[in-house]
Amino acid sequence: QEKKIFAVQGSCPIIRRLLRARGWVERKLPSTGRVGSRPEQRPGSQEWQLLEEEEDEGGDGAEHGSCLVRDQVPYFIWSSRCRAIDGRLLQQDQVLNHYSRVGAFTTKVGAWTPGGWCDRVGGVQRGLPCFSIQEGLCLNLRNLPWLDQADPDTFFPRCYRLGAADERQAFIEDFRLTAARSLLKVALERAGDTPAGTEQPPKSGEGLGEVAQWVPKSHVPHPMPPTAGQGPPLPPQLVEEALQLCEQHLGSLGHQDIDGDPPAPRMTSADWDRFLRDYYCLVHEGSVLVLSGAQRERGRALLQQLGEQLPQLAMEGDHNVWILKPSAMSRGRGIVCSARLEEVLQLAGGCAGPSVPGRGWVVQKYVERLLLIFGTKFDIRQWFLVTDWNPLTVWFYRESYVRFCSRPFSLHRLDRSVPPTTAGPPPQSTLLTHPRSPHASARHLCNVSIQQRCSAARGWHPRLPPDHIWSCRQLQAYLAQVGLGGAWHQVMVPGMKAAVVGALRSAQELVGSRKGSFELYGVDFVFGEDCQPWLLEINTSPTMAPSSAVTRRLCARVQRDTLRVVIDRRADPTCPTGAFELIYKE
Repeated sequence: QEKKIFAVQGSCPIIRRLLRARGWVERKLPSTGRVGSRPEQRPGSQEWQLLEEEEDEGGDGAEHGSCLVRDQVPYFIWSSRCRAIDGRLLQQDQVLNHYSRVGAFTTKVGAWTPGGWCDRVGGVQRGLPCFSIQEGLCLNLRNLPWLDQADPDTFFPRCYRLGAADERQAFIEDFRLTAARSLLKVALERAGDTPAGTEQPPKSGEGLGEVAQWVPKSHVPHPMPPTAGQGPPLPPQLVEEALQLCEQHLGSLGHQDIDGDPPAPRMTSADWDRFLRDYYCLVHEGSVLVLSGAQRERGRALLQQLGEQLPQLAMEGDHNVWILKPSAMSRGRGIVCSARLEEVLQLAGGCAGPSVPGRGWVVQKYVERLLLIFGTKFDIRQWFLVTDWNPLTVWFYRESYVRFCSRPFSLHRLDRSVPPTTAGPPPQSTLLTHPRSPHASARHLCNVSIQQRCSAARGWHPRLPPDHIWSCRQLQAYLAQVGLGGAWHQVMVPGMKAAVVGALRSAQELVGSRKGSFELYGVDFVFGEDCQPWLLEINTSPTMAPSSAVTRRLCARVQRDTLRVVIDRRADPTCPTGAFELIYKE
């Protein structure tokens, strides 16, 4: 009568324990035997779509209770996989911890086809729920300015789907223009100038206190390549070409190319190939490029004006590094990092047609000017909870954890150790998760599943954690020690909240809203030198496996507080919600 019957799919011991402590009884789900098969139906039971076997947990009392309710409908269902249970088959009073079609704002999911769910690896699986578009976050954030005043370029590194011909061409143009800007940056820096517009002061100067101080350069090293000055001299007209390209780009941003003076002649593909070869010599091989006084003045002015138009000018750095992600993989698998256009296109299989059969690739600008801790890259895993999509209702968790790489950060160490193959990346690129390239992943990917396979490097700073995990409180203490005591509450957290809400709003009309559902998500951020957050990806079914003392504590807490919001608060709207904070409700 109280409807306190629950079902759990997957290994979720904390959820089971918390529900049993509330007086709920578990109804065991039938086993499927193998992934993708349909379970045997029981008389009077709910029709289930399950993806993996249920493990047997609980003592004799729990087992006895489960036997008593084996033919009863569970009113609270927690699944560790978002595709495990079809919400369309549930009753209105059944609560499920997933929504359908969340691929509209998560990054690496498969695509729905007329034949079923395509996982991009194993082909089509029949009859699974209709989740949304592949590379959804990349695609749908472009609609945000039409829905809100927010600009996704201020929190999401620009991103392209290489499987679409128009986006592939847009990426090529972006790479080329980024090379032109980067050439000016490098040339000015080597001439002793700090180009205006390429620094990263906080975006809002009101009330920032210590945050307004510049991040100490010892914490954000950005050295020249070890071969600087050793390469061959470059033609003097290279600077003039870069200046003209940046002037043309600035004019297009201000629409001066439409109603202004006739544009200068455009570069041909052969011209761009030559320009990029010279750019690679400058940045990667240390070639010499001499600027005149007039060129230095023009370059500084141009970069300052471009910085006012391009929110990502500072964070993009000058190495033109891009990160490629296969759309149907997780935990850092298959990720590639490259700083050369031809390598990116070769890896993506040419992408000459309107679409690419098989695996799709997303290419995203790598955040080069990072906030580092003791010279090491880190990111943050942050949780948020959606309890309704109409009206959109978002809860933000006040606790999070920091994930460190196990090698010092360097853009000059892309570890070109992967042998070329006919199907794999060319020799200059970096397959970060390739077994023969462990140092690359250790330097650039913060995923716990990656770093657990990497031992700490020589010279590992003694204040960095041996398990590569900090709590957000430890991060706040570090920021206070380096003069950035206000950064967390005044810049980082507000930026993360705005990014989460923006991403959700951009996909709100596409997600399968269901009043009896809720969902907990894990979102990953890195931070620029100015402490501004950059959203990397949003994950459904974030891992709750304890990989350290910090995650063991925090993962247990976020599950406890999730149940407070979605169960306890229904009976008592004034009950405590733990560390969850309601940040948005339409």
